[in-house]
Amino acid sequence: MARWGMAIDLDTCTGCQACTIACAIENNVPPPDPDGSDDHRPFTWMRLLPWIGEESPQAEGRMFPRPCMHCDDPPCTKVCPVDATNIDGEGLVRQVYPRCIGCRYCTTACPYTVRYFNWKTPSWPEPLEQSLNPDVSVRPAGVVEKCTFCHHRLQLARDTAAVERRELRDGEYVPACVEVCPSQAMFFGDLDDPDSEVARRSHTTRAFRLLEELGTKPKVIYLRKGE
Repeated sequence: MARWGMAIDLDTCTGCQACTIACAIENNVPPPDPDGSDDHRPFTWMRLLPWIGEESPQAEGRMFPRPCMHCDDPPCTKVCPVDATNIDGEGLVRQVYPRCIGCRYCTTACPYTVRYFNWKTPSWPEPLEQSLNPDVSVRPAGVVEKCTFCHHRLQLARDTAAVERRELRDGEYVPACVEVCPSQAMFFGDLDDPDSEVARRSHTTRAFRLLEELGTKPKVIYLRKGE
């Protein structure tokens, strides 16, 4: 059984935001509307967070791509009263939209603020509604949504492997954000496979996790600037 995770090299990331656009297009995340922006309610499953390391004149700026951390011990799943969010056997923190009642306990429990509440029914200006991904549902108003590591791609890769009567290979299941990264700063795969690229990078001296002291055990690993 795999344990899917991601590694992001901050020394290679250019902050181009290709990952945020790919995520939105792949997962039918609607574009922000003016009213939502004025109310501070726009959302994106993948967001780039700015970080300034030192004060000027030697100020060093970084951009943190921040998807869902898909924690091994996620606090969000423990507070949901209807089991609309849970963690599966492969470490993916799922969100079951038809079961969600919109209580938003999970959004409060998540220390990474990666969960978003749908205040309105999503809409796209013409003709963008023709570009929706048929493999991903459009979430209705009143539910919480978040990054899924493009779980539908895992299902497709697994079905392909089953038809060909073989095991799923490393690199066949890749989220959209990882696939489009022009600087190849993002890596994805099975953290329990010692031969996978993501596992090797997660064990380097440059590796660290956001808010690791909270004990959530995130499966998104960042690589600090190389020395």
